[in-house]
Amino acid sequence: MTNSKEQSIEDIQVVADIEKDLRYISSIIKQKGREILSQYTITPPQFIALQWLFEYGDMTIGDLSNKMYLACSTTTDLVDRMEKNQLVERVKDENDRRVVRIHMLKEGERIIEEVIKKRQNYLQSALTDFSAQEVLLLKDHLAKLHQEIKPE
Repeated sequence: MTNSKEQSIEDIQVVADIEKDLRYISSIIKQKGREILSQYTITPPQFIALQWLFEYGDMTIGDLSNKMYLACSTTTDLVDRMEKNQLVERVKDENDRRVVRIHMLKEGERIIEEVIKKRQNYLQSALTDFSAQEVLLLKDHLAKLHQEIKPE
């Protein structure tokens, strides 16, 4: 890549190819994830909500709505269904009883852990033709890219 303000045609094409590959990879992994999820009693949006709770712990409807880019009313409906299926529960905040947090229950944790493990196994099988060094290099480069584009 050039450091000048004017990018060469080759640089522009490389970036276009990277974007295209990332888009295709993301789509394939998302589709595989949905196939795995079809074996469970949760929807893709419920899985995404559980992932956020698994990653960050208890959060309010507002926090979860922001993470998922959904309206609070939509998130409330989503949490209602997950609560009915005993994946999460609403818990009053110990410090401020007016605040209600969504807490993941054991069944939600079990599903998340199983699905993520199956997704990791799928990815591992896709990396079988990569050397150990190539896998580590890919991990490092993806982590660096993630750091550069991660929202604040």
